[in-house]
Amino acid sequence: MAEMKVEIISREIIKPSSPTPPQLKSYRLSSLDQLSPEIYGRVVYFYTAHNDVTSGSPDQKSEQLKKSLSESLSRFYPFAGRINNNITVECNDDGAPYVEAKLNGLLSTFLEKPNNPGVIEQFFPAAIQSPEAGTWPILQVQATFFDCGGLAVGVCTSHKLFDARTMSVFIKSWAETLKGSGQTVVPVLDAASYFPPGRHRSFRPPPQELNKAGDQSVTKLFVFDKQKIVDLKAKTAGDRVKQPSRVEVVTALIWKCVMAASRSNTVGVPKKTFFMTQAVDIRKRAEPPMPEHLIGNFAIPALTKYDDHELELSDLVAELREGLVRQFDENKAKRLRGDDALQVILEDAKQLMELFRRDDADSLMVTSLCAFKLYEIADFGWGKPTWVNILPLASGLSKLVTLMDTRDGGLEAWVTLGKKDMDLFERDPLLLEFATKNRLAI
Repeated sequence: MAEMKVEIISREIIKPSSPTPPQLKSYRLSSLDQLSPEIYGRVVYFYTAHNDVTSGSPDQKSEQLKKSLSESLSRFYPFAGRINNNITVECNDDGAPYVEAKLNGLLSTFLEKPNNPGVIEQFFPAAIQSPEAGTWPILQVQATFFDCGGLAVGVCTSHKLFDARTMSVFIKSWAETLKGSGQTVVPVLDAASYFPPGRHRSFRPPPQELNKAGDQSVTKLFVFDKQKIVDLKAKTAGDRVKQPSRVEVVTALIWKCVMAASRSNTVGVPKKTFFMTQAVDIRKRAEPPMPEHLIGNFAIPALTKYDDHELELSDLVAELREGLVRQFDENKAKRLRGDDALQVILEDAKQLMELFRRDDADSLMVTSLCAFKLYEIADFGWGKPTWVNILPLASGLSKLVTLMDTRDGGLEAWVTLGKKDMDLFERDPLLLEFATKNRLAI
């Protein structure tokens, strides 16, 4: 496949369609927002062109995106503001950058080999680790049109105000606004009342070193088809967990294969403890639950760990589920709505920091976006996306897994490991029994 290169056509700032009222000009960050890293979360939606007249030309689609974005920013007014000293958002309607671009190629050609992070990176208006993520712009959009009429909509959202749930709420509202469905989401802009702000700096846990020799990281795509997941569930169901979920079985399989590779490549201090973190939305897990459309950062890392010994897949699935149950027992769930809610989270963060610092501990960070229905929420009137992707941060010092749905009920996993670990991981017979490398299930 010839090199695909995106060409920027224009840049502009999209302002809210109506000014923010004076009483709403200053929006307080919550303590969890303050602790969140100064990076961008990102998602890109790919749409196949339709021949019907209602789909519109590229110019028409771009105007529709801009107009509906402007209207959406009026409801989500902090997203058009500027963060001030990690304390407040000054909601002065500075707006959101909108980039229009084109790619001289076909969407179908790109989707034949979609596993090139360098190509996917071009569909986003900003990098993950962009300095402006901590100040302004809070939201950025890029619309890239293919020669065939296909479209990629890339969205960057500052982690200072957005977690995955917040991103999904915004995308759904934006899409409904463009369609004029009258079913737009009403955001709950009150995060600071749940976790009052303090004097907090952004928090970034120290990543664990992949290899003492400085092994470079590699990111690859693995796809679990719907039927393979059914087979995997049958293989992993046991007395402790009779009906495991899709995410549980795929996570357990990947973790087992990552640990096997790590054991084989260990240099120096043997690994005695393996631990994994999963980002968990606490809105529903708190007692009583928080509003579903509460805007801000309400995802925290849940920890699962055990001393080094071989576990069957069914036992590993059980460890993952029981770890979450222990993490959010009745006592902790109630404390998340109490005066010491932040203390609960900081206690867990301290334990996690201690594990990261241990030379004999091996980590894996997992993020699942399968609960957010990313295909269903992003129908702007042109049908559901052909493919949705969140290109993860390929850090040379972290082991990362990002899980997403496929269109047909399967799962995709972007896996980042050190090169030596990846060489073993991607050849693991257990992994290859259920996963396919470097192709999409579309």
